[in-house]
Amino acid sequence: MTEDPLAEAGVPAPPVRLRGALDTLPAYTPGRPATVREGLTAYKISSNENPYPPLPSVLDAVREAAAGMNRYPDMAVATLTTRIAAHLGVPPERISTGPGSVGVLDQLVRATCDDGDEVVFAWRSFEAYPILVTLAGARPVMVPLAPGARHDLDAMADAVTDRTRMVLVCTPNNPTGTTVGAAELEAFLDRVPQDVLVVLDEAYVEFVDAPDAPDALAVHAARENVVVLRTFSKAYGLAGLRVGYAVAHEPVAEALRKAALPFGVNTLAQVAAVSSLEAGDELVVRVKDLVAERERTVAALREQGWEIPDQQANFVWLDLGEDTAAFAEACDAEGLTVRPYLTDGVRATVAEPEANNRLVEVAGRFLADHPR
Repeated sequence: MTEDPLAEAGVPAPPVRLRGALDTLPAYTPGRPATVREGLTAYKISSNENPYPPLPSVLDAVREAAAGMNRYPDMAVATLTTRIAAHLGVPPERISTGPGSVGVLDQLVRATCDDGDEVVFAWRSFEAYPILVTLAGARPVMVPLAPGARHDLDAMADAVTDRTRMVLVCTPNNPTGTTVGAAELEAFLDRVPQDVLVVLDEAYVEFVDAPDAPDALAVHAARENVVVLRTFSKAYGLAGLRVGYAVAHEPVAEALRKAALPFGVNTLAQVAAVSSLEAGDELVVRVKDLVAERERTVAALREQGWEIPDQQANFVWLDLGEDTAAFAEACDAEGLTVRPYLTDGVRATVAEPEANNRLVEVAGRFLADHPR
């Protein structure tokens, strides 16, 4: 073994060289597990998970596929790609899959950005955005939300420069639950240069019932620079298996496949996603039930006096400002774990009716003690 003269002399070894970008990298904060309180059923409503268990047909398919987990998955994800394309009515060549829509977005950023390039997105929005952009060596350009916790598309268009390579539009926006309108999106896209990629992140699209919401697939079909991101984690209830996809025009979809992690979508995820598409009618019923529960919860909170923007996802946003941490603690004391965002507000997933009822009860008491 080679002797180290520095070690023999008692000189500390120099630290391993890591990327400087890590020094300013924000940490992704997952939803905390539910806190158990004596005499209470604990509910975790901090991670936007689907409260329903897997559909029996999906679970059966996964159990059968598990017998072959000693084999590598289909790297091309051929069966699922074909099924997604047929489901959406787009050519299979435009579908690219990955480990959740955030995994696909990571591929997209790495395929698009060089060091020093810029990615524009609203803030507050999905907290993985600045992490993925920074790790790619690009610069996050964060545009404040407009009143009503909505995207300020005019300001985002103003933020585009000759270094901008991508713009992210999260609709419905995570964590505020608001959507962009079809007309304002078209006006925005008219202002964005054709060589800048615009990503419509639609992780919660199945829950949207706003009459002015854009048809993202139609927008994509009409514009070469528009990519649509979707996932099986939310409405389909496959968050634990990690599978999402992009709908992109062929040159971008091909670049995504080149940037993909080999075997990134595991066998069980592929089988579960295919089975979920085949059980679409059952899933539609579940989504309708969650939307109805969302509307019931929002109505109850508004009746108490809370000002809540139009909610179009599977969660509720409470703009709490400096009271954010105190509200999260009040929920925690009642066995209810929500997701606080510094001094911006709290996001609470639409879950079982009992959990939603408890959220309304805690919110009512909190509002009485902390008038807005």
